[in-house]
Amino acid sequence: MKYPLLSCKPPLRTRHEAMCLELTAIPTAAGREQRVQRFMDQWLNRRKASLKWKRDGDGNLLITSKKRSRNRPLLFTAHLDHPGFVVAEKIDNRTVVAEFRGGVLDPYFENARVEFFNSADTQFKGTVKELHSAEPFKRATIQFTKNAEELAVGDVGRWAFPKATISGRGRKRLFKTNACDDLAAAAAALAAFDRIRKRPGMEHVGILFTVAEEVGFVGAIGAAQSGFVPKNARLICLENSRASDECPIGGGPVVRVGDRLSVFNPILTNLISECATEYAKQRPHFIWQRKLMVGGACEATAFSNFGFESTCLCLPLGNYHNMDRIDETKAGERPAALGREFVSTDDFHGLIELLEVVAHGIAKTPESALRELLLMLRKRNSVVFEGR
Repeated sequence: MKYPLLSCKPPLRTRHEAMCLELTAIPTAAGREQRVQRFMDQWLNRRKASLKWKRDGDGNLLITSKKRSRNRPLLFTAHLDHPGFVVAEKIDNRTVVAEFRGGVLDPYFENARVEFFNSADTQFKGTVKELHSAEPFKRATIQFTKNAEELAVGDVGRWAFPKATISGRGRKRLFKTNACDDLAAAAAALAAFDRIRKRPGMEHVGILFTVAEEVGFVGAIGAAQSGFVPKNARLICLENSRASDECPIGGGPVVRVGDRLSVFNPILTNLISECATEYAKQRPHFIWQRKLMVGGACEATAFSNFGFESTCLCLPLGNYHNMDRIDETKAGERPAALGREFVSTDDFHGLIELLEVVAHGIAKTPESALRELLLMLRKRNSVVFEGR
């Protein structure tokens, strides 16, 4: 298959990077994704002439074209939350108890600096003073440096970091920001979809943004069970997955074949791999990876187990869940330290390009080339049964 030139010119790449920096710096937590939802509403309202969207009771957001398509729906999927704090109880004007919704090891909480935001986006800086075991989420006592009377139960907090930046050169040029997981993938989905939706024959492509992924795929499971997502949809779940020596940052976006819980749909995974392989032959600049990646779990596992054809594309991620050098910390070789998450800007642009490749390739190739090869081998070599 002959693919069109899909890479973005420098001015558009710059706009995509600016959107990624803005989106990944927005405070969010499971069940408290309202600020990110407002960002999405603003993005959508600028495109309301051609797009339609709806939300379910959980807050999952489904974006599709107003034009009808005979093709099966293809949905890019990303979640809008990141591990973070939610105020559960106010002790006094300078102290709260907050739930932590997400997976971070206990040593990283010790005397950690945090920042909370009220409904008016006023910022309150503080420190974790104590960590408590609780169900369903651990709780932390937070003491603030100034009067925090304006904070309310339900307000969001996160680790306190310097402003999000882009630094480095070449494949070591990195986004360093609060929450790459999963808002960098959400930014890539918006960027790719914005280009894809303008092309004829791409009306079947859409986006599904889910909520509360970090506490067990809660939003995705609800969307899968309720009928909110069309049952014949193919879902490409986007993630930021912990990098490793075998899957390095700067090595390109990853076709993720599975996670620590399951392997994903082989037909869709293979079809995407075939698209990427063919495209890389035509565009030598394009690099990508294919890995299992067992560090963490992905919504593709949830959707697959509820009967959907789903798989995953991801960005190799540094400082997973803001935990710096997690392996050394777990081994007792260094004290716990928090850090901004980071991904390669080249990997980010590569993911946008790969999403465009997949949308184009799947639309033109209804069946897997691997399946066609297997059928050809059966037909050609069935001669072995003659004369039995």
